[in-house]
Amino acid sequence: MKTRNKAITHLLLLLGVGITAFPFLWMVLTSFKTKGETMQIPPTVLPQTFTTEAYSTIMETIPFAQVFMNTLLSTVITVLFQVAICTLAAYAFARLQFPGKNLLFILVLSILMVPGQIFLMPQYLIIQKLGLLDTLPALFLPNLFSAFGTFLMRQFFMSLPKELEEAALLDGANRFQIFGRVMLPLVKPGIVSLVIFTAKFAWNDFMWPMIVNSSLKKMTLGPALSSLQGQYTTNFPAQMAGAVLAVIPLIVLFFIFQKQFIEGVAHTGVKG
Repeated sequence: MKTRNKAITHLLLLLGVGITAFPFLWMVLTSFKTKGETMQIPPTVLPQTFTTEAYSTIMETIPFAQVFMNTLLSTVITVLFQVAICTLAAYAFARLQFPGKNLLFILVLSILMVPGQIFLMPQYLIIQKLGLLDTLPALFLPNLFSAFGTFLMRQFFMSLPKELEEAALLDGANRFQIFGRVMLPLVKPGIVSLVIFTAKFAWNDFMWPMIVNSSLKKMTLGPALSSLQGQYTTNFPAQMAGAVLAVIPLIVLFFIFQKQFIEGVAHTGVKG
């Protein structure tokens, strides 16, 4: 009975993996097909004519290297600032006592309760007043703080025992030393989770770059790849090839930090 149940469980898990991985596999295989083959009915799974023409088309149609660097730069800056600001704010909300702390935290949480599209117009007007339309800073300036990141890191800091801070204070450490040398190393799983969540959001951001930037050389990968879609026809192999190249960095990032990421999501802090 146990063997049969285990076999059924593994079959269901394999089925789930297959369903999840099939769209990604289809994307990779389509990137090596010809444009005509993608229009066939019924469609073919494996390429009948294996070709890398789609990847060459991307390099010739859009400034892929420039767009890739724009996306990478925007993502790195967004991640660095969000980790720095969110961890500092979260530590203050979790450990420090100051007037209006609960009210301020409620205001931060209220940002999560409304659709993000509501902030597009105010953010656009700010960028316009600063004269930063169609520039690289316009891509990441509105994303340097995250209410979700602050809430996430606050939960990690709250899970740490207060005795750690009390012992550090008795040893003569100030608040910044406690934060940097005692607290941050203990919330490393939370920081890794925040890095991956933030990097995924910044890397895949589609709407905001199209709103503030009009030049293709100032775009990120998502909007740039959407330009491959024509009015009457779409180059599906080229779009799939671009998607493959765009998703590789995120896959590499996840596999490097998957242990810390899973630990952070599963435990939501450090066990006391």
